[in-house]
Amino acid sequence: MDNNIFNNKIYLEGKVISDLEFSHEMYGEGFYNFEFEVSRLSDTSDILVITVSERLIAGIDVSIGSELVIDGQLRSYNKFVDGANRLILTVFARDIRQLEERGKNPNQIFLDGYICKAPVYRTTPFGREIADMLLAVNRLYNKSDYIPTIAWGRNSRFCKSLEVGDNIRIWGRLQSREYQKKVSDSEVVKKIAYEVSISKMERVTDENRDNVTIIGKVDNDPSTDESNNIQEANLNDNEEKEVI
Repeated sequence: MDNNIFNNKIYLEGKVISDLEFSHEMYGEGFYNFEFEVSRLSDTSDILVITVSERLIAGIDVSIGSELVIDGQLRSYNKFVDGANRLILTVFARDIRQLEERGKNPNQIFLDGYICKAPVYRTTPFGREIADMLLAVNRLYNKSDYIPTIAWGRNSRFCKSLEVGDNIRIWGRLQSREYQKKVSDSEVVKKIAYEVSISKMERVTDENRDNVTIIGKVDNDPSTDESNNIQEANLNDNEEKEVI
């Protein structure tokens, strides 16, 4: 598999909710960030950060309220914030266009990577099973993106069989989650965490290495694909029922 493009793909449909903010310049090309609201099946939505080249948005309306389709990759980098390094996630846009017709699944992501920390399995106070897992996804120039993921129910139990170094594929969606952090006895600040919520996963083997479901407008529900049937676990009763 070409690890430059096909092992990290995200497809989003949503609405611009912030102005463009300059991020950085590389080889004379400017890059900007903006916030993007993507609806869930419930009444809530995810607020995601998009990074886009100034050249890519030429002729595209990216003003607040504009509805767009974004194809890209999920990237990570470390940023020194409040005296500590933080893992920052952003969607790096490779294609962006005006939204003309909404699909059934406006938030899809596919990752093919390697487990770089032992999965942490636990249960919530309501008895739901979840597992946290950090996935390293390779990209150009010997770099990797480190992506936090969360699995629920049967998928979380499947994670208990995985080990550091295992090559796995996951399908799901990128979600934002607000939480409160206590910084002193009298002060609590609101923060946002980003993670990939897994709807389907499989361990990569020699038998299924070349059998991959492509995400996008045509594949409206990747969790219903039945072609990948080796060591996989599916989950439909996911995180909508409980916020942690």
